[in-house]
Amino acid sequence: MAVDEGELKRLLRAGLAGDAAAHRAFLALAATALRAYLRSRLRGAPDDVEDILQETLIAVHTKRDTYDPSYPASAWILAIAKYRLIDHVRRLKRRGVAVELDDAEGELSVEGGAEAGTAKRDVARLLEKLPAKQQAAIRLVKLEDRSIREAAAATGLTESDVKISIHRGLKTLMKVVAEEHDAS
Repeated sequence: MAVDEGELKRLLRAGLAGDAAAHRAFLALAATALRAYLRSRLRGAPDDVEDILQETLIAVHTKRDTYDPSYPASAWILAIAKYRLIDHVRRLKRRGVAVELDDAEGELSVEGGAEAGTAKRDVARLLEKLPAKQQAAIRLVKLEDRSIREAAAATGLTESDVKISIHRGLKTLMKVVAEEHDAS
């Protein structure tokens, strides 16, 4: 990621201290760097870049309390992005899609199961804030690892509508998470 590490770290720390404007600026700076990183890794699937970017930003926001200030902020963000990329590749492989991803596996370990229950409850709570169509599309494709085609068949929507619902739903979730952070 080609970002100003000092600025990224400063904004992250200020956001952790309760500065909502700094947190928004941090997420915007991280998004710019992550978008370039994801585009370089997902050359064969440019449509997936924004979805994975939104998933990564949600994870960065919800996991912000795990950041250790003794490490570079960019390395922490990159590790989260790599997890999202690995999850994406695994979903595609289960569907029989061959994917080549440059350095996606790395040497990262999978998150522990103790946090999984809390994460599932948080995700369920967030999804309840979305319209039913967006909830269903995100749940089927992102949580149940179904293909866009399978989700379209299950919901009666077109494949295009499923993709749009996922994108809009993830974008809305980012706003909800940011608003909750601003309120706290």
